Amino acid sequence: MTASRSERPEQFFLEKYGLSTRSLESTLGRALGQRIDYADLYFEYQTSEFLSLEEGIVKKVSKDISQGVGVRAIAQEKTGFAYSDEITVDHLLSAAKTARYIAEDGAGREAVPVHQAASLSHNLYSVEKHPIEMPAAEKVALLQEVDRLARAYDPRIKKVMASFSSEQKIILIVTSKGLVVGDVLPLMRLNVSCIAEDGSNRQVGSFGGGGRSAFEFFFEATENDTTKKRYAHYVDEAARQAILNLSAIDAPAGAMEVVLGPGWPGILLHEAIGHGLEADFNRKSTSAFSGRLGERVASDLCTVIDDGTIPNRRGSLNCDDEGTPTRRTVLIEKGILKNYLQDRLNAEMMKMPLTGNGRRESYAHSPMPRMTNTFMLAGESDPGDIIRSVQKGIYAVSFGGGQVDITSGKFVFSASEAYLIENGKIGAPVKGATLIGNGPDVLTKVSMVGNDLSLDSGVGTCGKDGQSVPVGVGLPTIKISEITVGGTAA
Repeated sequence: MTASRSERPEQFFLEKYGLSTRSLESTLGRALGQRIDYADLYFEYQTSEFLSLEEGIVKKVSKDISQGVGVRAIAQEKTGFAYSDEITVDHLLSAAKTARYIAEDGAGREAVPVHQAASLSHNLYSVEKHPIEMPAAEKVALLQEVDRLARAYDPRIKKVMASFSSEQKIILIVTSKGLVVGDVLPLMRLNVSCIAEDGSNRQVGSFGGGGRSAFEFFFEATENDTTKKRYAHYVDEAARQAILNLSAIDAPAGAMEVVLGPGWPGILLHEAIGHGLEADFNRKSTSAFSGRLGERVASDLCTVIDDGTIPNRRGSLNCDDEGTPTRRTVLIEKGILKNYLQDRLNAEMMKMPLTGNGRRESYAHSPMPRMTNTFMLAGESDPGDIIRSVQKGIYAVSFGGGQVDITSGKFVFSASEAYLIENGKIGAPVKGATLIGNGPDVLTKVSMVGNDLSLDSGVGTCGKDGQSVPVGVGLPTIKISEITVGGTAA
């Protein structure tokens, strides 16, 4: 079941589950005790699907529906949260009572008035037909074409895996402040993985993309090549990376200059810097950026933005999961720390404005400050000049896994595509390169910023405290004057 385009989320939930404005008011009243400052209800109905193809054969097709409601009660710093996967008046009242007792034991209040539903301030994903509504046969046909193109790329491509996932999420948020706001969120993603073999040498290449768009998005031309459709570009990139890595040499080790390419390498910015700027870590003084607003934390070439309002992007939202409109937040401006990313609880405790970054994985999770689309603004340097300025270093084009310690800021990232730079020229591809550094320190060593800002293709998923949410990242080409590279070459 999907919501029709003419049906508002509040209408969908009230009619589907036999609720009324009075029952919502009663639930909020039950959640609010004598010392409860704030309460909210988060309704969710999600339809999701997944299709995968391996060795030209459809391996999996699944379609799932989940529904539920989360009830939150806040008493100063203490949060009570309860949820139910059954949306009935009785279960609502039971969850509200439980949340209230967790936050602060006491009697509930009378019904809390619920105002008329508010209109969203922007519509970032006006999709005429959601991807979830498209026939499965068309999605299988796309995966089969991906498989065919990948095998035709090079005879050394021996194995191809492709998958398509999509979802439609309908949400409704009702708060004790009288706010009622809902949204219908589309999301889709196409992934391609290729395995190349040359004798005993086996290498993998992966690429993909998507966003909050219609299925036709994959059949549109790419930004850099009007003759190539997006899905074909994904195939070429996955196959190219696999073939390239067959000839990669061992990465050198030691402190050296590193150039990060545009787009997906922004994942390093997201992990090493972005998480440290989330308000909960800073309110609790567990971030390396705690108490540093107004201080220089980066080179004056660095301006870092979190923007949840970019149309159709994977990390964009009309409103966050607390009903706050998303916005463009300047985190670091010309090297100076300007803002933290806020949800309602932390903004209230820190006496700072909301930024629209209260996010949750589902109705079964309480919201927390999270990034949306996080990137560094473009600079003035030509990317070619940046490469030419390096005598000996590494050019990292894409990253795989990584981890960061929020308190110290220390991070480790592995490059899935990287090259040597020697005498100002890009040289041989390398394998086994890892970047090891400290988030607050690495931004101070950014010595050149390119004019080629690019956002990732739409594959980012961020994990925090056991919750995963879709995000976007971005970066122009940048030069870091010194960072430790872990490699295997002597």
